Amino acid sequence: MKDERDLLKKLAVPPGKKARLKKYDPTWTGSLKDEARGRKLLERGVRRLSKQQALLYAQDTYSVLVIFQAMDAAGKDGAIRHVLSGVNPQGCQVFSFKAPSAEERDHTYLWRSMKALPERGRIGIHNRSYYEEVLVARVHKEILASQQLPEQLKGGGIWKRRFREICNFERYLTDNGMVVIKFFLHVSKEEQRRRFLSRIEEPEKNWKFSAGDVAERQHWDEYQAAYEKAIRATATPQTPWYVVPADNKWFTRLVVAGAMAMALGELDLAYPKVGAEAMARLEAARKELE
Repeated sequence: MKDERDLLKKLAVPPGKKARLKKYDPTWTGSLKDEARGRKLLERGVRRLSKQQALLYAQDTYSVLVIFQAMDAAGKDGAIRHVLSGVNPQGCQVFSFKAPSAEERDHTYLWRSMKALPERGRIGIHNRSYYEEVLVARVHKEILASQQLPEQLKGGGIWKRRFREICNFERYLTDNGMVVIKFFLHVSKEEQRRRFLSRIEEPEKNWKFSAGDVAERQHWDEYQAAYEKAIRATATPQTPWYVVPADNKWFTRLVVAGAMAMALGELDLAYPKVGAEAMARLEAARKELE
């Protein structure tokens, strides 16, 4: 547990300090060099998370929102699939956010995420999120220009304003019993290139490939700068950002499982206690069944 806590501390962005992605090595795996051992640890973490999720669901008091952000091919889908492999589907919700629909553009940028927030007792996974509005919309200025906002609200102060709004929104969530965990899966540009090539060369992966993904590589540095600014502005003790090395998928999944398990472990989770009257009814039911 101490080793896990120390590892996660190294990957958590210190609130109030500048986040420099260059300081985080996408290939880093800490003291773990053996993938086979990493996989065994992941299995242990998944079992631990499963037990905690059962308590979360039964208690029906807290909820958990897990946000995944990353460059394309960083492994978000795989991390979600592997980490949640042991979780009861009834207690988990996964939402993948694409480009906003016409209906979503007619509302504020937080609206569609608000609709997808997890209920008490559940874990909600957001594969991309409202952070796209300070990332993609910042890199591609034409997106902001086309948004149905009053022109005077599209000025240079919009990013600081949105950072403030996001921080206030997430504080509102935590003040109401929702745990918010945010992961940036940090893949290197070279590893992304290799994964794109595998999507082209391996027939079973062809469906994953999009020419638009390659075009986005031209904006790599702009995205890195946008991520740094967003992470720096919204990392708080209550809503931490983890910069997760993503060149080794097994390590990425291990970190995600560990961070989720640690966050749940810090909650006061327990199965609801049954009172004397309810116990009497249970005893009566047992006798009838016998």
